[in-house]
Amino acid sequence: MLSHTVRRVLLPCASLALLAACVEPNPVVDVAEYDPGAEVDAAGFRAAAPATVAAQSAVAGAGFMADDTDFELAQRGLIAHEPGLDIRGPGGEVVWRPADYAFLANDPAATANPSLWRQARLNNIHGLFEVVPGIYQVRGYDLSNMSVIETETGRIIIDPLTSVETARAALNLVERELGERPIRAIILTHSHIDHFGGVGAIASAEELASGEIEIIAPEHFLEEAVSENVLAGAVMSRRAGFMYGMALPRSPRGHIGSGLGKHPAIGTHTIAAPTRTITRTGERVTIDGVELVFQHAPHTEAPAELTIFLPQFNAWCGAEIVSRNMHNLYTLRGAQVRDAVAWSAAIDDALTLFGDNTEVIFNSHHWPVWGQAEVQNYLEAQRDIYKYIHDQTLRLAGQGLTPDEIAETISLPPALENVFSIRGYYGTLRHNSRAVYQRYFGWYDGVPAHLNPVPRSEAAARYVDGFGGLDATLALAQSAFDDGDFRWAAELQQHAVFAVPDSEAAREALARSYEQMGYQAESGPWRDNYLTGAYELRHGVEAVDAESAADDILNSIPLDMFFSAMATRLDGLEAGDRDLAFNFRFTDVGEDYLIEVSNGVMRHYRGRQAEQADATVTLTRAFWMRLIGDDAGLVDMITSQDFAVEGDRTALLGFFALLQDPQTDFPIVTP
Repeated sequence: MLSHTVRRVLLPCASLALLAACVEPNPVVDVAEYDPGAEVDAAGFRAAAPATVAAQSAVAGAGFMADDTDFELAQRGLIAHEPGLDIRGPGGEVVWRPADYAFLANDPAATANPSLWRQARLNNIHGLFEVVPGIYQVRGYDLSNMSVIETETGRIIIDPLTSVETARAALNLVERELGERPIRAIILTHSHIDHFGGVGAIASAEELASGEIEIIAPEHFLEEAVSENVLAGAVMSRRAGFMYGMALPRSPRGHIGSGLGKHPAIGTHTIAAPTRTITRTGERVTIDGVELVFQHAPHTEAPAELTIFLPQFNAWCGAEIVSRNMHNLYTLRGAQVRDAVAWSAAIDDALTLFGDNTEVIFNSHHWPVWGQAEVQNYLEAQRDIYKYIHDQTLRLAGQGLTPDEIAETISLPPALENVFSIRGYYGTLRHNSRAVYQRYFGWYDGVPAHLNPVPRSEAAARYVDGFGGLDATLALAQSAFDDGDFRWAAELQQHAVFAVPDSEAAREALARSYEQMGYQAESGPWRDNYLTGAYELRHGVEAVDAESAADDILNSIPLDMFFSAMATRLDGLEAGDRDLAFNFRFTDVGEDYLIEVSNGVMRHYRGRQAEQADATVTLTRAFWMRLIGDDAGLVDMITSQDFAVEGDRTALLGFFALLQDPQTDFPIVTP
């Protein structure tokens, strides 16, 4: 009982990082048998409506779409390609398989925005590439890239991908084509898992423990790598499933790519503690004859991030502060809003520090930029897009516009609008402007009616009643749908679904509007959100396996964070009349904690113990991790020398009973 409860009240998924451990992609449609002319496909997705066909034609005919330069650049320097690449996990599950996206070789389907289709095709190019002699990249083996620097006697690996399985496949390709050489250092550019999760394939646990391979990372890397989603892991993981379309078929009517890449790789996730931490811009390190000049760039795309200039190659690794799309100031899975000004300033600093000497830029995603003039233009556009969104959002707010009105009004000047490398394939102008507003002004838009609104389901019932009932509401929505006004149709249909949740007609009507909005979206995450909404309206919420494939990362989480997570699971009303105190003593790591509960609040104090505690629990961190991993149960607690309880065991069990299980499959598109 205690074991089950301890695990459930902590984090079913510690981060976006662990999305792969929680949701396995579900290719519902056999692409080989996919019929583009079918009115309804096997997953329930319908054909493009006439208004969608017209919208796609307009995009396809836009002048910027005629430029095919990126296809040449994305294949430049190709050394080796594996057409049948099929990376599997220990249980035979598909971790990574580009062939799932083979349909992208065809002309854009009417069910996908041609501009996003173009980006998805580029992101499906995979193999080993030479950036310049001595610098190589494995691209298309994961959501991110693995970069390889040849040193005098070995190699430096930059960003070892998301999972052990994809990183191992990438390293095997490198060694097969370039020969085996020892790894001298691993650089983890930032604190998102697609840039460190595969480190266990590059260096063994023994090599990491010995320190013979240097691990270089930005200041606060380890803390940020494990902390971002610890407290809100269940909600973030559920929403990340929408953002990346993890339940969608890989098909012209389903998931085609995230804009930043394909999808997060599933598999086994690991982490390594840095042996060298970068704390300031200008730090220079020489690894086996290769000089590295670091830029410290925190609070940009990630809270802990660095970039790297390599003078002898005239090359700059921009990590993820630059990519070949507009990035997210706010990510749709849910996270703290990013600082647009700091982000823009970091790119400007890089341009100032390294721009004049940079002949090639290679990043953690997408394909490189070659040529001095191209480097300058690329960095200027990347720098200016985030500053523009910031400044214009505040200008429009200063004119009295609310977030909805700003999102509807803001637009880009021609100099930025048609630049492929900053188009909204991932982040969008609309939701990034809302992020800037949120950062300065919060959730409240200043409209008094929005201060304490009627709950959504209740409001929906009143709206539907005011429209004349369910049938009248759906008729109004159908008229909007027929006119191609899918946004308004969805607004009406959402009221219908929330007013009458068991109405199949309302669910199907809303699903049809969502899928048309998804088909038209240029942003991969927008498409996936809309289409996942349509999928769940038709099929319900699929059960999620919350077991983690990232024990290495869980083992890196400080005990303090575990107790913080536990506090967010406490049922405050049930605990409101309880006054409890428990001592926890972790003998193997020498840490003591006091847990107190009063007024419906749980507090924890490191290094403190209560003389009159209800119970004192003496255990090892190793045993604690066994409890969380369900590797230890009640019998183990009774018999193990690594676990002992002095005092009121009933009070301890009663405390754990106050902790609520996080829900990993809560509804989003229905009440």
